[in-house]
Amino acid sequence: MTASLKKTILISLALVLSAPLLMSQSPGSMSAMDETVRTLFAARGFSGVAMSPDGKQVAWVESSAIYISATQVSATQVSATQAAGAKPRRITAGDGKAFHDEGAISWSPDSKNLAFLSDAAKSGQQQLYIVSASGGTAKKLTNVKGFLTTPGWSPDGKTIALLFTENAERAAGPLVAEVAQTGVIKESVTEQRLTLVDVASGNLRQISPADMYVYEYDWSPDGKRFVTTAAHGNGDNNWYIAQLYTIEATGGEMKSIHKTPLQIANPAWSPDGKSVAFIEGLMSDEPSVGGDIFVVPAAGGEARNITPGMKASASWLTWTSTAAGQRIFFGEEIDGGSGLATVDVSSGKIDTLYRTGDLISGNGWGTAVSLSADGMVTAMVRQSLAHPPEVWVGPIGNWRQITTVNANLKPAWGEAKSIHWTNEGFKLQGWLLYPRNFDPSKKYPMVVNVHGGPGAMARSSWPGSHSFGVALSSAGYFVFQPNPRGSFGEGEDFTRANVKDFGYGDWRDIMTGVDQTLKEAPIDEHRLGLTGWSYGGYMTMWGVTQTNRFAAAVAGAGIANYQSYYGENQIDQWMIPFFGASVYDDPQVYAKSSPITFIKKARTPTLVLVGDSDGECPTPQSYEFWHALKTLGVETEFVVYEHEGHMFASREHQKDVIERAMQWFDQHLK
Repeated sequence: MTASLKKTILISLALVLSAPLLMSQSPGSMSAMDETVRTLFAARGFSGVAMSPDGKQVAWVESSAIYISATQVSATQVSATQAAGAKPRRITAGDGKAFHDEGAISWSPDSKNLAFLSDAAKSGQQQLYIVSASGGTAKKLTNVKGFLTTPGWSPDGKTIALLFTENAERAAGPLVAEVAQTGVIKESVTEQRLTLVDVASGNLRQISPADMYVYEYDWSPDGKRFVTTAAHGNGDNNWYIAQLYTIEATGGEMKSIHKTPLQIANPAWSPDGKSVAFIEGLMSDEPSVGGDIFVVPAAGGEARNITPGMKASASWLTWTSTAAGQRIFFGEEIDGGSGLATVDVSSGKIDTLYRTGDLISGNGWGTAVSLSADGMVTAMVRQSLAHPPEVWVGPIGNWRQITTVNANLKPAWGEAKSIHWTNEGFKLQGWLLYPRNFDPSKKYPMVVNVHGGPGAMARSSWPGSHSFGVALSSAGYFVFQPNPRGSFGEGEDFTRANVKDFGYGDWRDIMTGVDQTLKEAPIDEHRLGLTGWSYGGYMTMWGVTQTNRFAAAVAGAGIANYQSYYGENQIDQWMIPFFGASVYDDPQVYAKSSPITFIKKARTPTLVLVGDSDGECPTPQSYEFWHALKTLGVETEFVVYEHEGHMFASREHQKDVIERAMQWFDQHLK
């Protein structure tokens, strides 16, 4: 970024953030906005849940605090509840008087101890601890400087593996704010390495090579090896070209057992140690997983797709073993909701166990649960647009809610309905959120809210502080959240249907979905808005250059020009599977999907929002789009948020996004 460009952006930011909000706002809408913001920020979130191997206890992470509760399963195996008289007990490395940044929980194989991370010793620097499940003082095992994540016990319970980025300047992953660079610019490479900690002594050793970034791992059943997903070089960027490797627990070289031009995730050893299962598919974001299930020999060889043609996207898996043979239990994204199923490794036969429109998860991203060792008891976090998140425990389909921390929260928005339509041979689904206090005798404006990704899925989950689109329902809007081609939920052919076609088939899916909503609800077709973040921000920029049907738009962290974007972002490896070649080899395929190519067609008033440290969708992309609109006389406003990455961390900034988006649409649609 040139000095003059940086100065212009900072001046724009200062003017916008220091000025009063000038857009008109009715008192009723202001009240609705305030209530909605309070509701979006009020929910206590869950970032992890773990069932003990013996099925008798469940632990969870609730707003960076760890809790544990005893459970009991009835003799008929139809439900699980908290044990009589049991109350959740907080687990902490501190003195219990203050709260710390604690999480990343993992049970020992004998269910007697819990490993976790805590910054109780020094704020901002987590260390590895273990504590007895029956109580007592936590034992600190590490004293390192850097980023730790994902502890996992060895089968014999003597060692804990984790991923460690020594001397890391920030948390791992491309969603957080990038570190500013000046002077001679070099690619910043800090490797996340597979690390072992001896439980008895606390001795720590990094076993993966120093030039290799490890993303995920799984212990072999005998505890002698690991399977990992890993890549050389920059961790944020090279996840998209990661391979499947094995490595001995003693360390040394890593052996590649599977390489693919697509993305891989969730490697897991079979119970007999002979095979490895994993998810492979076209994925656009590291935390967002979806694809088919593959199995490959642990020694290497040809990987076999055991779910070809599945009309769902696997998001998580684990192995189970019965007298009938080995099966894989998995979570799936399907039809805008969550599903649990098993697949027979030999025959590929899929048995559906449970489906719901709610989100059931173990980590906050895709569909997943935590299982006891015998697979009889599961724990999960369950939520929807109607019900805030809580922990549930029990056999599959017979869960009981065991937490009530969000019991007093009620939706500040309207009812959500799943709608379906077809376009060009595709079955399509989306969520239509009704206005709060809906009156069927009235017509309402509607805002189309396109999800990020595109490898993701709009679903019914309790909105958080980033959900500025959902907030509009409280102020008298329909909100339409479509799942166009390229999304998860309808199988790999559907997910790959937008390759080399961004802005065309996916956009037609969205617009035919808009037509469907007009048939199903009293929506004023002359008061339509368009918004989204990331891929949704791109589709917003694209949409206003393709049609004048929208009266207003809010583009968050969008992409205006794929040709310039290729050289500006920190994760360019994601683009080649989607565009078929680099921008240097096929610039035209990038140009044809760039909103800036068609910018002179834009007429829609557009608010543009972005963080100043976004490595996924960098600030210059939003600046380029805003500059073009301003130059062409289209009504626009541009806000850059200080030290924010792709996912905003500051609550004040999150709140400002919600308020500005709502006021922008009120000004132009009401």
